[in-house]
Amino acid sequence: MAEILISLTIIGVIAAITLPALRANINESAWKAQRKALYNRMSQAISLMPSLNGYGIVMNNDGTVNYIETNSKAAMTFVTDGLNKVLKINNICDSTNLKNCGIPDKIAVMGTNSKMNFPTNLTELNPMFTSTYTTTSSAVFTNPQSAVNTVTAAFETGNGESVAVFYNPVCQPDMGETGWHYSQPKMCVNFIYDLNGRKGPNKVGKDIGFITALYPTDPNIVAPMPLEKNAKNTMAQTAAAAACKAQDSDSRVPNRDELTAMFYNKQLINITSGNFWSGSVVSAGSPGTAWYQNFATGNRSVYGRSATYSVRCVRR
Repeated sequence: MAEILISLTIIGVIAAITLPALRANINESAWKAQRKALYNRMSQAISLMPSLNGYGIVMNNDGTVNYIETNSKAAMTFVTDGLNKVLKINNICDSTNLKNCGIPDKIAVMGTNSKMNFPTNLTELNPMFTSTYTTTSSAVFTNPQSAVNTVTAAFETGNGESVAVFYNPVCQPDMGETGWHYSQPKMCVNFIYDLNGRKGPNKVGKDIGFITALYPTDPNIVAPMPLEKNAKNTMAQTAAAAACKAQDSDSRVPNRDELTAMFYNKQLINITSGNFWSGSVVSAGSPGTAWYQNFATGNRSVYGRSATYSVRCVRR
């Protein structure tokens, strides 16, 4: 009997140690599969829409956009008149009732112990959507979309995910830029999803992530899942791929639009500023050039691959 009790005690101790880790691994696997399925459904739905811009716009008599009307109704109109026709949606909520669609009040920021209030408009998502700033050369630049500050709408999918919508009704197409330009106007719609609604852990990188559609026609839809920390402080772009593989064998350098989506959601993934390399190479000579993203201002440009910038890897 004593030997049986000792054996049961040992089994109990082992179970207490291993079960939390096992449960966490099961959750991670389930979330990964659900994220992939949600991305596939959203991508297929968005590809069926003729254009992603223009929803909720009211024009003034002089032909200019009435931004006040746009800001208050555009995201909701995008969902009700656009996305709802191509995606199975069970419930739609305006910015005053996000919780009724399962959106949590606060979310845990990736790689930290801090929480942030769930953003309710573009400015709260990323202040650089609407800010004017001064460069080191004292030249003042204003984001061309600075008058757009649409409020958030939300919906619940037919599979039970909660999705918040951040919308730019006057988003711009990819114009084949070869150098410095703002990335903010390229965002048409940014979705922050919660795979299990208001139920925990409500943490970015776990049950919470983002999907971004850039460009109004022929959109590029991306859903990068960054690792929690930079690969290194700074490095040449030519070393970035190896650094990501060394950090996590199942990671890679984000492409240009994935990196731009990370800039849009920079508060969620705890990046405040800095230049970050993408994996999008423009010229592969020696050393060649590649795209980078500035997380302080939102501009993206091409630079020599031997320059040293930061790298945040993403999971494959």
